[in-house]
Parts: sequence; structure tokens; C-alpha cells
Amino acid sequence: MIRVLVAEDHTIVREGIKQLIGLAKDMQVVAEAGNGEQLLDALRHTPCEVVLLDISMPGVNGLEAIPRIRALNNPPAILMLSMHDEAQMAARALKAGAAGYATKDSDPALLLTAIRRVAGGGRYIDPALADRMVFEVGLTDTRPLHTLLSEREFSVFERLAQGANVNDIALQLALSSKTISTHKARLMQKLKVNSLAELVKYAMEHKLV
Repeated sequence: MIRVLVAEDHTIVREGIKQLIGLAKDMQVVAEAGNGEQLLDALRHTPCEVVLLDISMPGVNGLEAIPRIRALNNPPAILMLSMHDEAQMAARALKAGAAGYATKDSDPALLLTAIRRVAGGGRYIDPALADRMVFEVGLTDTRPLHTLLSEREFSVFERLAQGANVNDIALQLALSSKTISTHKARLMQKLKVNSLAELVKYAMEHKLV
């Protein structure tokens, strides 16, 4: 039996995933989490083979949680679940240590296939993304500007695009406001934007919010 921990901040989506997994005879949901902190706490108490991890959770987001999960003794396989069907986002997650990447609009049967594959030690990439990753990710001269951001800069960028201010982000990431302001200045320079409005526009154009 494949034990799955579902980490997703939207209750309706989380319940839908639980119902889907409940239809499969070879897997079960053993725990759930609505944010990164709940996820990490659950992993300390609940053994599982697969973490189904939303990439955009509040607090510690999916990308930030990956190395912390991987640092555990006998870490579970990580299958990222995202609304972003962007090749660069998938590549970022896989580079961080995820075993697979599925999008929320994929066929339900494919999600079950993905869980089985990563539980068995394999890898899974959403079929709609696989070809694009081959052609897009390796072409450095056509890569979107946000792929130049460090993991920390991307975390700050994502939160700014979602409407959080510097002080909010500092609290969420346990950093000083000055440090967040520095990251903000650097990421805006890399993205070639001059205002928060332009930053949000960039995020929307690249389907990052």
C-alpha cells in the first residue's frame, strides 16, 4: 500500500485529491497539510512513501520545502502538483530534488500513475510538459528572465506577486526586512521591472500567479 501525504492549501482541491486516491486500491492518504509548516510537522510523525506537494503553499512554499523534506531520514518521494504548466517551473522543482511534476488540470488517471511511478523510485513529468522541457529548458538564450533568480529571490518574487509586502515576507521567511528589501531590489533588476505593478504584470504574463 502506497501511503500518501497531501500538502495543498486549497481545501476543495485537497478533498478532491483525497477522493481520487481513495478510489485506488493500492494507495491511501495517511495525512494532509494546508501549509508548509503543517507538512513538515506531519512528516515527523507520519511515515509515507509519497508527498503530493503543491508548489505554491503559504508560508514555506513547495520549492522551499523540497530540500527540507530531502534532509529527513528515509525521505519520501516528492511529487509536485502545480497550476503552472511551465517547463521552467518544472525544471526548477526537479533540480531542487522532486521526483515528479504534475499539473492540476491533468487527467486524474495520470495523477495516480505519477504517484505509483515516484513511489517505485521512478520519475514522472506531465506529458504536456515533457517535450517542452526538452526544447525550452536547454535554450539559455530564450529562457524567461525569472529563471535567472536564485531560489530565495524566486520565493520573494512569488510572494510580492501575490500581494505580500516586505514586512509580511520577512515574517514568513524568518529574515529581516532589510534582507528582503535587498532581494526585492536584485530580483526587480534581473526581471527588468521598475515597479510592483510591472512585477505583477510579468508574473501574470508568465502564469506564475
